[in-house]
Amino acid sequence: MEDGKGRRIKSYDVGSLPIDGNIGTLSEGAAIFTSLLPFLRGADHPKVQASRVFEEKILQVFLDKLRAGVDIPNYPQFRDMSLMFLEMLEGIERSETGYNRMRRISLKPEAAIPEVEALRRNGSRIREAAERDRIRIKVCATGPYTLSTSFNRRDASLFTELGDSLAEIVSKSIFRSKDAEVALVAFDEPVLGFLSDPLLDFGSDGREALLKAWRDICHVAASKGAETIFHLHNTSDDLFWSVHNLNIVESHVNDPLYSSEKTKKMIEEKDKFLKASISVTIFDNLIINRLQEEESAGVGIFEERLAQVWRAIQRGEADPMDFLEDSDLMLKRLVQIVESFGEERVPYAGPECGLRSFPSYGCALECLARISRAVKVFREK
Repeated sequence: MEDGKGRRIKSYDVGSLPIDGNIGTLSEGAAIFTSLLPFLRGADHPKVQASRVFEEKILQVFLDKLRAGVDIPNYPQFRDMSLMFLEMLEGIERSETGYNRMRRISLKPEAAIPEVEALRRNGSRIREAAERDRIRIKVCATGPYTLSTSFNRRDASLFTELGDSLAEIVSKSIFRSKDAEVALVAFDEPVLGFLSDPLLDFGSDGREALLKAWRDICHVAASKGAETIFHLHNTSDDLFWSVHNLNIVESHVNDPLYSSEKTKKMIEEKDKFLKASISVTIFDNLIINRLQEEESAGVGIFEERLAQVWRAIQRGEADPMDFLEDSDLMLKRLVQIVESFGEERVPYAGPECGLRSFPSYGCALECLARISRAVKVFREK
C-alpha cells in the first residue's frame, strides 16, 4: 500500500450493471471464451459468434466506465456473482435445493474468469481507445463464505476447499503488461453478518477455517502485487479485521463502518484502509429517498408510490435520471468520511455496491459519471 500522502484518492466501481444485450448470448459466449472451441471451429459457428459478442460487450462496457471517469473500473459483471464461480469448480453437483459436495472441491483445469481474459487479450486496444498511458483493472471474486451458502451441507472444510479454489482463480487472474494491469482484487462477502451461523461462533473450527481461507486468498493477491479489498454489506461480525494482507474495507453508505469509533481504532491498529462509499445503489432506495423529500406519508404509502414510480419508468412516463443522487451529495459524503478517518486512510471512493438494480444501462453510467465528478472535485480541492 502506498503512503497515503503520496497518492491522490481514486475511484473504482463494484462491477455489475444492468444487462445491455442478450444475457443468453453473453452467458454462452462466456462459457466457451477461455476454451479451445473458438480456435477449433469456424468463425460462422454459433458458439464462436457468441464468444465474439461476449468479448466485444466486455470491451465496450469497460471503455464506457473509463469514459465515465472511473479511474480503476471493475471488469463488467453481467452474470450471477455466485454461479459464475461455482461453474468453475469440480467435485460439486447441483440439485433443486442447492449444491452438494461429491468429493474434494477443486478448480477445473481450464477455469478462468473470461471477463478478465477478454481484458487481458485486448489491453493495447483498450489503452489506445481510452487514450491512457496504462489501464488499471479491478477484479472481483465472490468470497468463500458467500459461496458456501449455496451448499446444502456446510462445515469448516467447505471454507477451506472453496478458499483454495478461489486462491487459484485469483492467481490465474492477476496479470501485468505494458498496456494494462490488475491493480485491485476484491472479495465480495455480501452474506456475512446477516445469518445467525453456528459455524462462525467464537472459537469454532468454522470461524478459524474461514479466517485462514480469507488470509490465503489475500496472500496470493498481495504476492502478485495487487491491493486487496473486502466488499461487505454488513460489518457486525468483525472477523475481517484479522485478515492479514487485506488492505481495504468497504460497505454500504449508511453502514456503521463509516461512523464508528471502533473503525478508527481498527484501521490504525490493523493498518487497513477504507474505500469511501459515496453513492446509494439500490434503486428502490433512491426512489424512496426522493419520495421522502417530496412527501410526508407512512411506510405503506411509500411502498404503493414506489410501485407507481416503477410502472411510470417502465412506460417511459418518468425519467429514472430524476432519482439519481447528485455529485454534491456524493462529495459531501466523501468529505465527511475523509474528515473522520484522515485522507491517508481513505485512498478510494465509489458506489456502495453494483448497479444491477438500475432501470437502464445509461442511468447506471450517469451514476458512475457523477461519482467520478465528485472524486475529481475532491482531488482538485
